[in-house]
Amino acid sequence: MQRLPIRRIATLTAVVGLIAAACSGGGTPSPGGSGGASGDFSGKTITVLGAFVDSGSGTGEATEFAKTVKPFEDATGAKVQYEGTKQFETLINTRVQAGDPPDVAAIPQPGLMNRFAQGGNLKPLPQSVIDSIDQHYASPSWKELGSYNGQVYGVFHRVNIKGLFFYPKQDWATKGYTPPTTNDELTALTQKMIANGDTPYCVGIESGASSGWYGTDWIEQLVLHTYGPDVYNQWAQHKVLFTSDQIKKAWTEMGNVWFDPKMVYGGTATILQTAFGDAPTPMFADPAKCEMVMQGNFITGFFPQDVQANLDQDVGVFAYPSIDPQYTNAVEAGGDQFVMFNDRPEVEAFLKFLTTPEAGASWQQAGGALFAYKDQDFSLYKTDIERNAAQTLATATDVVFDASDQMPAAVGNGSFWKGVIDYVSQGPSSLDQILQTIDSSWPSS
Repeated sequence: MQRLPIRRIATLTAVVGLIAAACSGGGTPSPGGSGGASGDFSGKTITVLGAFVDSGSGTGEATEFAKTVKPFEDATGAKVQYEGTKQFETLINTRVQAGDPPDVAAIPQPGLMNRFAQGGNLKPLPQSVIDSIDQHYASPSWKELGSYNGQVYGVFHRVNIKGLFFYPKQDWATKGYTPPTTNDELTALTQKMIANGDTPYCVGIESGASSGWYGTDWIEQLVLHTYGPDVYNQWAQHKVLFTSDQIKKAWTEMGNVWFDPKMVYGGTATILQTAFGDAPTPMFADPAKCEMVMQGNFITGFFPQDVQANLDQDVGVFAYPSIDPQYTNAVEAGGDQFVMFNDRPEVEAFLKFLTTPEAGASWQQAGGALFAYKDQDFSLYKTDIERNAAQTLATATDVVFDASDQMPAAVGNGSFWKGVIDYVSQGPSSLDQILQTIDSSWPSS
Protein backbone atom coordinates (compact mmCIF):
# COMPACT_ATOMS: atom_id res chain seq x y z
CA MET A 1 0.00 0.00 0.00
CA GLN A 2 2.88 2.22 -0.44
CA ARG A 3 2.22 5.13 -2.83
CA LEU A 4 3.36 8.73 -4.08
CA PRO A 5 2.75 11.49 -7.03
CA ILE A 6 4.93 13.18 -9.55
CA ARG A 7 4.62 16.18 -11.89
CA ARG A 8 6.20 16.64 -15.32
CA ILE A 9 6.75 12.97 -16.03
CA ALA A 10 6.63 11.63 -19.55
CA THR A 11 3.99 8.98 -20.07
CA LEU A 12 5.36 5.46 -20.07
CA THR A 13 4.92 5.05 -23.79
CA ALA A 14 6.71 8.32 -24.47
CA VAL A 15 9.88 7.61 -22.52
CA VAL A 16 11.08 4.61 -24.51
CA GLY A 17 13.27 6.83 -26.65
CA LEU A 18 14.75 8.45 -23.59
CA ILE A 19 15.53 5.04 -22.13
CA ALA A 20 17.24 3.92 -25.29
CA ALA A 21 19.35 7.05 -25.25
CA ALA A 22 20.26 6.57 -21.62
CA CYS A 23 21.22 2.94 -22.17
CA SER A 24 23.28 3.59 -25.29
CA GLY A 25 24.95 6.84 -24.33
CA GLY A 26 27.87 5.25 -22.52
CA GLY A 27 27.60 7.53 -19.51
CA THR A 28 25.58 5.23 -17.27
CA PRO A 29 27.60 3.38 -14.64
CA SER A 30 27.64 -0.39 -14.67
CA PRO A 31 27.03 -2.51 -11.58
CA GLY A 32 29.91 -2.20 -9.17
CA GLY A 33 31.28 0.75 -11.10
CA SER A 34 29.50 3.62 -9.39
CA GLY A 35 31.90 3.90 -6.47
CA GLY A 36 29.00 3.78 -4.07
CA ALA A 37 30.80 1.94 -1.26
CA SER A 38 33.96 3.30 0.34
CA GLY A 39 35.89 3.20 3.60
CA ASP A 40 37.45 0.47 5.74
CA PHE A 41 35.03 -0.75 8.39
CA SER A 42 36.34 -4.26 8.92
CA GLY A 43 34.82 -5.84 12.00
CA LYS A 44 31.97 -3.33 12.19
CA THR A 45 28.31 -4.41 12.14
CA ILE A 46 25.35 -2.31 10.98
CA THR A 47 21.95 -3.52 12.17
CA VAL A 48 18.98 -2.93 9.86
CA LEU A 49 15.31 -3.61 10.57
CA GLY A 50 12.72 -3.68 7.80
CA ALA A 51 9.62 -5.30 6.37
CA PHE A 52 11.45 -7.21 3.61
CA VAL A 53 10.82 -10.92 4.22
CA ASP A 54 11.35 -14.08 2.21
CA SER A 55 8.76 -16.56 1.08
CA GLY A 56 8.67 -20.07 2.47
CA SER A 57 10.96 -21.23 -0.33
CA GLY A 58 13.80 -19.12 1.03
CA THR A 59 13.67 -16.56 -1.75
CA GLY A 60 12.16 -13.11 -1.81
CA GLU A 61 12.75 -9.54 -0.73
CA ALA A 62 15.07 -10.29 2.20
CA THR A 63 17.32 -12.36 -0.06
CA GLU A 64 17.35 -9.66 -2.72
CA PHE A 65 18.18 -7.00 -0.14
CA ALA A 66 21.08 -9.13 1.10
CA LYS A 67 22.40 -9.24 -2.45
CA THR A 68 21.92 -5.49 -2.71
CA VAL A 69 24.18 -4.75 0.27
CA LYS A 70 26.88 -7.31 -0.58
CA PRO A 71 28.92 -4.85 -2.71
CA PHE A 72 29.02 -2.54 0.31
CA GLU A 73 30.15 -5.37 2.58
CA ASP A 74 32.79 -6.52 0.08
CA ALA A 75 34.16 -3.00 -0.40
CA THR A 76 34.22 -1.91 3.24
CA GLY A 77 34.56 -5.09 5.30
CA ALA A 78 31.49 -4.14 7.32
CA LYS A 79 28.67 -6.59 8.02
CA VAL A 80 25.06 -5.58 7.39
CA GLN A 81 22.90 -7.56 9.80
CA TYR A 82 19.35 -7.42 8.45
CA GLU A 83 16.20 -8.47 10.30
CA GLY A 84 12.93 -8.64 8.37
CA THR A 85 9.51 -8.88 9.97
CA LYS A 86 5.89 -8.72 8.88
CA GLN A 87 5.19 -6.99 12.21
CA PHE A 88 7.61 -4.19 11.39
CA GLU A 89 5.68 -1.26 12.84
CA THR A 90 4.98 -3.04 16.12
CA LEU A 91 8.58 -4.19 16.51
CA ILE A 92 10.22 -0.89 15.63
CA ASN A 93 7.96 0.97 18.07
CA THR A 94 8.74 -1.53 20.82
CA ARG A 95 12.48 -1.33 20.28
CA VAL A 96 12.54 2.46 20.12
CA GLN A 97 10.50 2.71 23.32
CA ALA A 98 12.87 0.25 25.00
CA GLY A 99 15.91 2.29 23.97
CA ASP A 100 17.18 -0.51 21.72
CA PRO A 101 16.60 0.70 18.14
CA PRO A 102 18.48 -0.76 15.17
CA ASP A 103 21.15 1.37 13.57
CA VAL A 104 18.96 1.76 10.49
CA ALA A 105 15.29 1.06 9.74
CA ALA A 106 13.52 0.85 6.37
CA ILE A 107 10.24 2.70 6.95
CA PRO A 108 7.45 2.39 4.35
CA GLN A 109 5.27 5.24 5.64
CA PRO A 110 6.33 8.89 6.12
CA GLY A 111 4.06 9.37 9.12
CA LEU A 112 6.11 6.91 11.17
CA MET A 113 9.34 8.65 10.19
CA ASN A 114 7.87 12.01 11.17
CA ARG A 115 6.81 10.66 14.55
CA PHE A 116 10.28 9.30 15.32
CA ALA A 117 11.89 12.53 14.14
CA GLN A 118 9.49 14.60 16.24
CA GLY A 119 10.32 12.46 19.26
CA GLY A 120 14.04 13.02 18.81
CA ASN A 121 14.69 9.34 18.09
CA LEU A 122 16.25 9.81 14.66
CA LYS A 123 19.58 11.31 13.66
CA PRO A 124 19.56 13.79 10.77
CA LEU A 125 21.42 12.53 7.72
CA PRO A 126 25.06 13.61 7.51
CA GLN A 127 25.91 16.12 4.80
CA SER A 128 27.78 13.51 2.77
CA VAL A 129 24.58 11.48 2.42
CA ILE A 130 22.53 14.56 1.52
CA ASP A 131 25.10 15.54 -1.10
CA SER A 132 24.88 12.07 -2.60
CA ILE A 133 21.08 12.34 -2.81
CA ASP A 134 21.50 15.62 -4.67
CA GLN A 135 23.96 13.92 -7.02
CA HIS A 136 21.98 10.79 -7.87
CA TYR A 137 18.29 11.83 -7.72
CA ALA A 138 16.79 14.19 -10.30
CA SER A 139 14.04 15.62 -8.12
CA PRO A 140 14.64 17.51 -4.86
CA SER A 141 11.28 16.11 -3.78
CA TRP A 142 12.92 12.81 -2.79
CA LYS A 143 14.91 14.73 -0.22
CA GLU A 144 11.91 16.79 0.86
CA LEU A 145 9.84 13.63 1.38
CA GLY A 146 12.53 12.33 3.71
CA SER A 147 12.55 15.55 5.75
CA TYR A 148 10.90 16.78 8.92
CA ASN A 149 11.00 20.42 10.02
CA GLY A 150 13.71 21.20 7.48
CA GLN A 151 16.03 18.35 8.53
CA VAL A 152 16.67 15.44 6.14
CA TYR A 153 16.23 12.04 7.77
CA GLY A 154 15.31 9.54 5.06
CA VAL A 155 16.99 7.88 2.07
CA PHE A 156 14.60 6.44 -0.52
CA HIS A 157 15.91 3.18 -1.93
CA ARG A 158 13.42 0.78 -3.53
CA VAL A 159 10.41 2.68 -4.90
CA ASN A 160 7.25 1.97 -6.88
CA ILE A 161 4.59 3.64 -9.02
CA LYS A 162 0.81 3.42 -8.91
CA GLY A 163 -1.82 4.79 -11.25
CA LEU A 164 -0.71 2.67 -14.21
CA PHE A 165 -3.22 1.12 -16.60
CA PHE A 166 -2.34 -2.43 -17.67
CA TYR A 167 -4.04 -4.03 -20.66
CA PRO A 168 -3.87 -7.21 -22.79
CA LYS A 169 -1.68 -6.07 -25.64
CA GLN A 170 -2.69 -8.58 -28.32
CA ASP A 171 -6.38 -8.18 -27.57
CA TRP A 172 -6.09 -4.41 -27.98
CA ALA A 173 -4.16 -4.78 -31.22
CA THR A 174 -6.86 -7.05 -32.63
CA LYS A 175 -9.67 -4.67 -31.64
CA GLY A 176 -7.89 -1.47 -32.61
CA TYR A 177 -7.73 0.05 -29.12
CA THR A 178 -4.89 2.52 -28.44
CA PRO A 179 -3.65 4.00 -25.13
CA PRO A 180 -5.27 7.36 -24.26
CA THR A 181 -3.29 10.37 -23.08
CA THR A 182 -6.18 12.48 -21.77
CA ASN A 183 -9.26 11.78 -19.68
CA ASP A 184 -11.50 12.65 -22.63
CA GLU A 185 -9.69 10.05 -24.71
CA LEU A 186 -10.05 7.51 -21.89
CA THR A 187 -13.79 8.19 -21.71
CA ALA A 188 -14.12 7.80 -25.47
CA LEU A 189 -12.15 4.55 -25.31
CA THR A 190 -14.37 3.04 -22.62
CA GLN A 191 -17.48 3.96 -24.60
CA LYS A 192 -16.00 2.33 -27.69
CA MET A 193 -15.30 -0.81 -25.67
CA ILE A 194 -18.85 -0.94 -24.36
CA ALA A 195 -20.24 -0.43 -27.88
CA ASN A 196 -18.11 -3.39 -29.00
CA GLY A 197 -19.54 -5.56 -26.23
CA ASP A 198 -16.41 -5.36 -24.08
CA THR A 199 -16.15 -4.44 -20.39
CA PRO A 200 -13.53 -1.73 -19.73
CA TYR A 201 -12.39 -2.50 -16.17
CA CYS A 202 -11.70 -5.29 -13.73
CA VAL A 203 -11.75 -4.13 -10.09
CA GLY A 204 -11.25 -5.98 -6.80
CA ILE A 205 -10.84 -4.47 -3.32
CA GLU A 206 -10.71 -7.57 -1.09
CA SER A 207 -7.48 -7.75 0.90
CA GLY A 208 -8.30 -9.41 4.21
CA ALA A 209 -7.98 -6.96 7.11
CA SER A 210 -6.69 -4.37 4.62
CA SER A 211 -9.71 -4.56 2.31
CA GLY A 212 -10.59 -1.24 0.74
CA TRP A 213 -7.09 0.16 0.30
CA TYR A 214 -7.29 -0.20 -3.47
CA GLY A 215 -10.17 2.27 -3.58
CA THR A 216 -8.05 4.87 -1.80
CA ASP A 217 -5.56 4.64 -4.66
CA TRP A 218 -8.30 5.31 -7.21
CA ILE A 219 -9.56 8.34 -5.28
CA GLU A 220 -6.02 9.67 -4.82
CA GLN A 221 -5.43 9.53 -8.56
CA LEU A 222 -8.59 11.52 -9.22
CA VAL A 223 -7.72 14.16 -6.60
CA LEU A 224 -4.15 14.52 -7.85
CA HIS A 225 -4.97 14.72 -11.55
CA THR A 226 -7.97 16.99 -11.09
CA TYR A 227 -6.66 19.43 -8.46
CA GLY A 228 -2.89 18.95 -8.40
CA PRO A 229 -0.24 18.32 -5.74
CA ASP A 230 -1.08 21.34 -3.56
CA VAL A 231 -4.69 20.34 -2.91
CA TYR A 232 -3.60 16.71 -2.69
CA ASN A 233 -1.08 17.45 0.06
CA GLN A 234 -3.53 19.68 1.94
CA TRP A 235 -6.04 16.83 1.84
CA ALA A 236 -3.43 14.43 3.22
CA GLN A 237 -2.93 16.86 6.13
CA HIS A 238 -6.69 17.37 6.63
CA LYS A 239 -6.46 21.01 5.60
CA VAL A 240 -8.88 20.02 2.84
CA LEU A 241 -11.66 17.91 4.34
CA PHE A 242 -13.14 14.72 2.95
CA THR A 243 -16.48 16.54 2.85
CA SER A 244 -15.04 19.28 0.62
CA ASP A 245 -16.38 19.61 -2.90
CA GLN A 246 -13.05 18.47 -4.38
CA ILE A 247 -12.80 15.20 -2.47
CA LYS A 248 -16.49 14.43 -2.77
CA LYS A 249 -16.22 14.88 -6.53
CA ALA A 250 -13.34 12.37 -6.68
CA TRP A 251 -15.43 9.76 -4.84
CA THR A 252 -18.37 10.48 -7.12
CA GLU A 253 -16.25 10.10 -10.24
CA MET A 254 -14.99 6.74 -8.98
CA GLY A 255 -18.59 5.73 -8.27
CA ASN A 256 -19.63 6.68 -11.79
CA VAL A 257 -17.35 3.90 -13.02
CA TRP A 258 -17.66 1.34 -10.25
CA PHE A 259 -21.48 1.43 -10.03
CA ASP A 260 -21.94 1.01 -13.78
CA PRO A 261 -22.20 -2.73 -14.58
CA LYS A 262 -21.23 -1.99 -18.17
CA MET A 263 -17.96 -0.47 -16.93
CA VAL A 264 -16.79 -3.07 -14.38
CA TYR A 265 -16.69 -6.83 -14.87
CA GLY A 266 -19.10 -8.53 -12.48
CA GLY A 267 -20.45 -5.32 -10.94
CA THR A 268 -20.23 -4.26 -7.31
CA ALA A 269 -20.57 -7.79 -5.90
CA THR A 270 -17.43 -8.82 -7.77
CA ILE A 271 -15.62 -5.65 -6.65
CA LEU A 272 -16.28 -6.49 -3.01
CA GLN A 273 -15.48 -10.20 -3.23
CA THR A 274 -12.47 -10.22 -5.56
CA ALA A 275 -8.97 -10.00 -4.11
CA PHE A 276 -6.97 -7.14 -5.59
CA GLY A 277 -4.34 -9.61 -6.82
CA ASP A 278 -6.94 -11.77 -8.58
CA ALA A 279 -8.72 -8.85 -10.23
CA PRO A 280 -6.48 -8.79 -13.37
CA THR A 281 -6.92 -12.50 -14.18
CA PRO A 282 -10.13 -12.14 -16.29
CA MET A 283 -8.25 -9.66 -18.47
CA PHE A 284 -6.16 -12.55 -19.80
CA ALA A 285 -9.05 -14.92 -20.54
CA ASP A 286 -9.83 -15.86 -24.14
CA PRO A 287 -11.78 -13.82 -24.96
CA ALA A 288 -10.83 -11.08 -22.48
CA LYS A 289 -13.53 -10.43 -19.87
CA CYS A 290 -12.20 -6.92 -19.16
CA GLU A 291 -9.82 -4.62 -20.98
CA MET A 292 -7.92 -2.69 -18.26
CA VAL A 293 -6.72 -2.80 -14.68
CA MET A 294 -5.51 0.34 -12.90
CA GLN A 295 -2.81 -0.59 -10.37
CA GLY A 296 0.78 -0.18 -9.25
CA ASN A 297 3.79 -1.69 -10.97
CA PHE A 298 3.87 -4.51 -8.41
CA ILE A 299 0.65 -6.02 -9.79
CA THR A 300 2.52 -7.82 -12.57
CA GLY A 301 3.65 -10.31 -9.90
CA PHE A 302 0.00 -11.37 -9.55
CA PHE A 303 -0.56 -11.98 -13.26
CA PRO A 304 -0.94 -15.61 -14.44
CA GLN A 305 2.40 -17.38 -14.72
CA ASP A 306 2.25 -17.71 -18.49
CA VAL A 307 1.63 -13.96 -18.77
CA GLN A 308 4.52 -13.18 -16.43
CA ALA A 309 6.76 -15.34 -18.60
CA ASN A 310 5.91 -13.17 -21.65
CA LEU A 311 5.20 -9.87 -19.94
CA ASP A 312 6.40 -7.47 -22.61
CA GLN A 313 4.67 -9.44 -25.37
CA ASP A 314 1.36 -9.90 -23.55
CA VAL A 315 0.92 -6.74 -21.49
CA GLY A 316 0.79 -3.06 -22.40
CA VAL A 317 0.81 -0.15 -19.96
CA PHE A 318 0.11 3.56 -19.97
CA ALA A 319 0.28 6.26 -17.31
CA TYR A 320 -2.77 7.90 -15.78
CA PRO A 321 -4.29 10.16 -18.48
CA SER A 322 -4.43 13.87 -17.77
CA ILE A 323 -7.62 15.43 -16.42
CA ASP A 324 -6.48 19.02 -15.89
CA PRO A 325 -3.69 19.93 -18.38
CA GLN A 326 -1.75 21.60 -15.54
CA TYR A 327 -1.14 18.16 -14.04
CA THR A 328 -0.72 16.20 -17.24
CA ASN A 329 2.23 14.12 -16.10
CA ALA A 330 1.35 13.44 -12.47
CA VAL A 331 1.72 9.90 -11.13
CA GLU A 332 1.38 8.27 -7.71
CA ALA A 333 4.27 6.29 -6.31
CA GLY A 334 5.73 5.07 -3.02
CA GLY A 335 8.80 3.61 -1.42
CA ASP A 336 10.86 2.58 1.57
CA GLN A 337 13.02 5.21 3.23
CA PHE A 338 16.00 4.25 5.35
CA VAL A 339 16.49 6.28 8.52
CA MET A 340 19.31 6.41 11.06
CA PHE A 341 18.92 5.84 14.80
CA ASN A 342 22.65 5.58 15.55
CA ASP A 343 25.20 7.90 13.97
CA ARG A 344 28.50 6.13 13.40
CA PRO A 345 30.91 6.38 10.43
CA GLU A 346 30.00 2.94 9.10
CA VAL A 347 26.28 3.73 9.32
CA GLU A 348 26.85 6.97 7.42
CA ALA A 349 28.80 5.08 4.75
CA PHE A 350 26.02 2.52 4.42
CA LEU A 351 23.31 5.14 3.95
CA LYS A 352 25.45 6.94 1.41
CA PHE A 353 25.84 3.66 -0.46
CA LEU A 354 22.04 3.30 -0.61
CA THR A 355 21.82 6.63 -2.46
CA THR A 356 23.95 5.31 -5.35
CA PRO A 357 23.03 3.23 -8.43
CA GLU A 358 25.26 0.40 -7.25
CA ALA A 359 22.77 -0.23 -4.44
CA GLY A 360 20.03 -1.06 -6.92
CA ALA A 361 21.89 -3.04 -9.58
CA SER A 362 21.36 -6.61 -8.35
CA TRP A 363 17.67 -6.06 -7.55
CA GLN A 364 17.16 -4.46 -10.97
CA GLN A 365 18.47 -7.64 -12.57
CA ALA A 366 16.36 -9.89 -10.35
CA GLY A 367 13.16 -7.95 -11.05
CA GLY A 368 10.40 -6.78 -8.77
CA ALA A 369 11.97 -3.48 -7.69
CA LEU A 370 12.36 0.02 -9.13
CA PHE A 371 14.85 2.73 -8.26
CA ALA A 372 14.82 6.48 -8.78
CA TYR A 373 18.52 7.09 -9.46
CA LYS A 374 18.89 9.35 -12.47
CA ASP A 375 22.22 7.72 -13.40
CA GLN A 376 21.26 4.06 -13.01
CA ASP A 377 21.83 1.50 -15.78
CA PHE A 378 18.31 1.06 -17.14
CA SER A 379 19.39 -1.88 -19.31
CA LEU A 380 19.60 -4.04 -16.18
CA TYR A 381 15.81 -4.23 -15.79
CA LYS A 382 14.33 -7.52 -16.96
CA THR A 383 11.28 -6.09 -18.73
CA ASP A 384 10.31 -3.02 -20.71
CA ILE A 385 7.49 -2.39 -18.21
CA GLU A 386 9.95 -2.10 -15.31
CA ARG A 387 12.45 -0.19 -17.42
CA ASN A 388 9.89 2.38 -18.54
CA ALA A 389 8.50 2.79 -15.02
CA ALA A 390 11.99 3.32 -13.60
CA GLN A 391 12.77 5.90 -16.27
CA THR A 392 9.60 7.72 -15.31
CA LEU A 393 10.65 7.79 -11.66
CA ALA A 394 14.19 8.82 -12.48
CA THR A 395 13.09 11.81 -14.55
CA ALA A 396 10.43 13.01 -12.12
CA THR A 397 10.80 16.60 -10.97
CA ASP A 398 8.07 16.78 -8.33
CA VAL A 399 7.29 13.82 -6.07
CA VAL A 400 4.67 13.51 -3.32
CA PHE A 401 3.85 10.52 -1.16
CA ASP A 402 0.60 8.58 -1.14
CA ALA A 403 -2.09 10.52 0.69
CA SER A 404 -3.60 7.69 2.75
CA ASP A 405 -0.12 6.65 3.94
CA GLN A 406 0.44 10.21 5.12
CA MET A 407 -2.80 10.26 7.10
CA PRO A 408 -3.02 9.07 10.72
CA ALA A 409 -3.48 5.30 10.90
CA ALA A 410 -7.02 5.70 12.27
CA VAL A 411 -7.92 7.33 8.95
CA GLY A 412 -5.43 6.21 6.29
CA ASN A 413 -5.76 2.50 6.99
CA GLY A 414 -8.91 2.73 9.08
CA SER A 415 -11.95 4.84 8.31
CA PHE A 416 -10.78 5.60 4.75
CA TRP A 417 -10.47 1.89 3.90
CA LYS A 418 -13.77 1.11 5.58
CA GLY A 419 -15.41 4.05 3.81
CA VAL A 420 -14.51 2.53 0.44
CA ILE A 421 -16.11 -0.78 1.43
CA ASP A 422 -19.22 0.96 2.73
CA TYR A 423 -19.50 3.07 -0.41
CA VAL A 424 -19.42 0.04 -2.69
CA SER A 425 -21.79 -2.03 -0.55
CA GLN A 426 -24.29 0.75 0.28
CA GLY A 427 -24.27 2.75 -2.95
CA PRO A 428 -23.99 6.43 -3.95
CA SER A 429 -26.62 7.66 -1.49
CA SER A 430 -24.31 6.74 1.41
CA LEU A 431 -21.49 9.05 0.33
CA ASP A 432 -22.22 12.15 2.45
CA GLN A 433 -22.44 10.12 5.65
CA ILE A 434 -19.29 8.18 4.80
CA LEU A 435 -17.27 11.36 4.22
CA GLN A 436 -18.55 12.89 7.46
CA THR A 437 -17.58 9.73 9.34
CA ILE A 438 -14.05 9.80 7.94
CA ASP A 439 -13.59 13.46 8.84
CA SER A 440 -14.85 12.84 12.38
CA SER A 441 -12.39 9.96 12.82
CA TRP A 442 -9.39 12.25 12.32
CA PRO A 443 -7.44 12.44 15.61
CA SER A 444 -7.70 15.79 17.34
CA SER A 445 -3.95 15.98 17.96
